[in-house]
Amino acid sequence: MKISAILASKGSDTVTITPDATVASLIHILAEHRIGAVVVSPDSIVIAGIVSERDVVRAMAADPDAGTTGGVRPKPVSEIMTTDVATISPDDTVDAAMHFMTEGRFRHLPVAVEGVLVGIVSIGDIVKARLDSLEQERAALVDYVTRGG
Repeated sequence: MKISAILASKGSDTVTITPDATVASLIHILAEHRIGAVVVSPDSIVIAGIVSERDVVRAMAADPDAGTTGGVRPKPVSEIMTTDVATISPDDTVDAAMHFMTEGRFRHLPVAVEGVLVGIVSIGDIVKARLDSLEQERAALVDYVTRGG
């Protein structure tokens, strides 16, 4: 199965945030959309970075006053985002994405074509696709065995 099949199923709408947006606005976007990461982009096309819940936690842990200020002080997303963003293509396989995400230890992977953002997949999307594929294989095997080949 290809990544394009996941995007076709879940849609290619991708939540983005600009690099100059505040971390506070990022937190609201993550909560509002019930997502764990947001692609950072000045125009919703070019990928400037990615920022996740983990990045917010790390920023809070690195701020010695976070406990007394009640959270992250006003700072732009560009200060906490990951700028070396790994991406995949819609033509890549789910298995390749699964291995890539496991080796890179990240849970969200932007999908791009020639540097243009076309979607994002999460480890949850990958697991769901893999489970769906295994269920189809199981059903085919059961059908084969019960029909006698």
